[in-house]
Amino acid sequence: MGQFLEFMHKGGPFLWVLLVMSLVSVSLMLERAWFWLRTNAAQRLSRVARMEQALRTGDRQTAKVLADDDHSVYGLVVRALLAEQYSDALATSVVETHRATLDRFMGTLSTIITAAPLVGLLGTVSGLISSFRLLADQVGTTDPRSVGLGLSEALLNTAAGLAVTVVTLFPYNAYRAQIDRTLGRIESILAAVAHLHALNGAPKPTATPTPPVTPAAPEPARAASDLHR
Repeated sequence: MGQFLEFMHKGGPFLWVLLVMSLVSVSLMLERAWFWLRTNAAQRLSRVARMEQALRTGDRQTAKVLADDDHSVYGLVVRALLAEQYSDALATSVVETHRATLDRFMGTLSTIITAAPLVGLLGTVSGLISSFRLLADQVGTTDPRSVGLGLSEALLNTAAGLAVTVVTLFPYNAYRAQIDRTLGRIESILAAVAHLHALNGAPKPTATPTPPVTPAAPEPARAASDLHR
């Protein structure tokens, strides 16, 4: 513990900021990893495929049973769509409602990726300023160890900022890819529900009765006087 505190003391105040950012980043990445492992597990995706197939074939009851047993975003979407009369407005509302679940904490991770190098750079500048101040204040022989403390602070902050960024960036891109795939599956589900609605709501063709044919009235005979004119 003492060595850790000594290391953080050498890094200066900005290293503590980077430590907090790294702890937040790791916590959010673990939460998102657990979420995507549950959402896009192979067994769940198999159930989603059966649910979509039932919707496309018009088997509403089977799709509803599968959706009731699925507590992921896929099941929530299907239950919401089957609970009301399907419309484009309903589909848009359902997707936007559950998009927040998919994008949860992604804004925070993106901010950490962007801000960590800047905080590290700020710590680097702070360390260099400390070193140059020592060089300017001391007259005669300058103790290299005093200058080394400032350079150590600068390099530690640079390394810490880059480390936080790199460690967060790769999981962030993986989670973003999972979001895109999940939205693609949801769009496929929307198309299947629209197809089910078309099957159940299409009017059945009825035979159009043929109107009776009325015989034309005979042309009245002309008078003989008219014929001789």
